[in-house]
Amino acid sequence: MLKTVTFTLMHFCIAFSVAYALTGSVTVGGLVAVVEPLCNSVGFYFHEKFWQRFEKPGQSRDAIPKHAWLHHHA
Repeated sequence: MLKTVTFTLMHFCIAFSVAYALTGSVTVGGLVAVVEPLCNSVGFYFHEKFWQRFEKPGQSRDAIPKHAWLHHHA
């Protein structure tokens, strides 16, 4: 849970910083920092639904893909 909270805070700070740097507005930075993660959450939900169509029946969603082992256990 702590990892989720810290990731959320990091995401908020990055979104705010980018929006503020581009606009110079604290208000716009704050709005983007709140709205952007919400939009990403909705997008992630539909992305998962889309990719479930390509998963093999009986395939565990939590299984580590073979290509991941190449990067972490080579």
